[in-house]
Amino acid sequence: MNDDYKHLLVEVKQRIRSAQYEALKAVNKELIALYWDIGKMIVTRQEGNSWGKSVVEQLAKDLQAEFPGISGFSSANLWRMRLFYETYAENQKLAPLVREIGWTHNLVILEKCKDDLEREFYIRMTRKFGWTKNVLIHQIENQTYEKTLLNQTNFEQTVSEEIRNQAKLAVKDEYTFDFLELGDEHDERQLEQAILGRVEPFLREMGGMFTFVGSQFSLKIEDEEYFIDILLYHRRLKCLVAVELKIGKFLPEYVGKMQFYLAALDEQVKLPDENPAIGIILCKSKKKTIVEYALRESNKPIGVGTYKVVSTVPQELKNQLPAPQQVAKLLEGIE
Repeated sequence: MNDDYKHLLVEVKQRIRSAQYEALKAVNKELIALYWDIGKMIVTRQEGNSWGKSVVEQLAKDLQAEFPGISGFSSANLWRMRLFYETYAENQKLAPLVREIGWTHNLVILEKCKDDLEREFYIRMTRKFGWTKNVLIHQIENQTYEKTLLNQTNFEQTVSEEIRNQAKLAVKDEYTFDFLELGDEHDERQLEQAILGRVEPFLREMGGMFTFVGSQFSLKIEDEEYFIDILLYHRRLKCLVAVELKIGKFLPEYVGKMQFYLAALDEQVKLPDENPAIGIILCKSKKKTIVEYALRESNKPIGVGTYKVVSTVPQELKNQLPAPQQVAKLLEGIE
């Protein structure tokens, strides 16, 4: 085959996949619309008549008899449709969003999330990153919502307003690297090598919009050479992201070293149309006040998070979340 034909084949295959994806999206929207309407009809009839629970049981039997080859009309699913409609009917922001993710994803969010802001976060993130049902469950159980909103950065002072919300959502307070085969005792090189062996789940845990640039990324400054542990690129923010791995507690001097790396990246590596580089310092532990003081005078955008290599039940974080108005404004950055 000549090169022209190979290019033709690639273009046709991409067009087919694009059409398949659009067709699946259309089918999903129609299915969600159907379930929404059924839920609405049940709610409306039960409000206007003295019908009890038995009407749903009877409706399920009759629908299954009429459409024997179509699943999804069990009484349990009809009750879910009713709850689905009731939950979102009065919410002008979420009602259109729920049609953009799958029914099983909606059910997970409906069951596991207890308020509209948390639901909005996971709906938007599922739509944005194409999370599978299992990935969505994992993210909810690991409290990604809380850990994202409670992150510690200095982005309010160091990142332009156009991308500030996106940048804040790119750093979590805590990362779970339970896919790494590491014991509690490990050094920084072992941590880095384990991550390099599992780059895909690492990038997914980091947030989904990152691509891998390199490890031990070299910066030559005069006659000295320096190495960044891991260098990533954030596609949405259009910027380089330097990640430094520390196996102990956070120390204030780490910020100075990261500022040095970011200045060098901006001078030597950043392209003209890219935004200034961002730094993420990952430590085994941190004290929030020490991080706050260390970041306060920094003129480079830096976030500090912790990591763990085993998945445990997280501490309760909901009471520490920002005010609902602040959360709602931040969620607008997830497009």
